[in-house]
Amino acid sequence: MAERLNVNPTRMELKRLKTRLKMAVRGHKLLKDKSDEMIRRFMEFANQNKTLREQVEVQLKSALTTFIVAKAVSDDAVIQEAVAMPSKSVKIELDSQNVMSVEVPLISVKSSTEGDKYPYSFSGVTAELDNSVEVMNGLLESMVKLAEVEKTCNMLAIEIEKNRRRVNALEYVMIPQLEETIRFITMKLDENERSTIVRLVKVKAMLAEEV
Repeated sequence: MAERLNVNPTRMELKRLKTRLKMAVRGHKLLKDKSDEMIRRFMEFANQNKTLREQVEVQLKSALTTFIVAKAVSDDAVIQEAVAMPSKSVKIELDSQNVMSVEVPLISVKSSTEGDKYPYSFSGVTAELDNSVEVMNGLLESMVKLAEVEKTCNMLAIEIEKNRRRVNALEYVMIPQLEETIRFITMKLDENERSTIVRLVKVKAMLAEEV
């Protein structure tokens, strides 16, 4: 049995509690609907995160493999000199977007079009290094997008847990307490009404006897 609220059993209190109960039930439904939609959106981002991570891991493995081969057939000094200077500059722009009342990050990558794709002379390096650099150039945007989606998943998961606690608090604590208190007050008022009727009947009987 739910714990009863400590209130006076009056009709005014009963009316106030019924209003609170109505609002609590409506709030519970809205929060439950929000929770279901948030879980649906979370699953969309989780699937997107899984796909992006698999793609990044494949690209990263390919880049590292070709880079290791390039190091194996070239001097370390040649490799270090070839990759010492970046070929282009990159600018990260941060913004946010609203997903189910949660402000999640929105990250975009702006690469400069100036500069050569390969910041070294082709005569001094192998084709494996070219392949590694090409893959790494295309990997940055995917890694930034992966970070954005993973952060979104984390923030939505935290909000889903908060929302779940609110739903449970309403469903298992507040609403049962209100219902139990309303039941108690209704019972008390009915008892008082019956007692009043009994007293009136007795008074009427006593007056009839005196007459």
